[in-house]
Amino acid sequence: MDLKIDPRMVLSHSTQTPTDNKSRDLESLRESSRQFETIFVMEMFKAMRKAVPDGGLFEKNVSTEMFQEMMDMETAKATTKGKGLGLAEAMYNQMADLVENKK
Repeated sequence: MDLKIDPRMVLSHSTQTPTDNKSRDLESLRESSRQFETIFVMEMFKAMRKAVPDGGLFEKNVSTEMFQEMMDMETAKATTKGKGLGLAEAMYNQMADLVENKK
């Protein structure tokens, strides 16, 4: 018994409804907006560090720079959790209409 399956039939049948796709797209948009805000805050921290003159208790080397970058990244993530600065929410609100109106 030789059964042949037409791949077009398998690929054309989708188990997800358009509302599932929209909700998935909106959730992806929210996460992307939050990640953008985190990167923005991280770059802000980098710019602020450049404005401060070198000096202090510890001499600056590769390991202290790496530690500062990691600390800045974690601080940026903590800053943007919840409501954050509002940049992610503003981006989400502006682009959510495009996702909802997509056919």
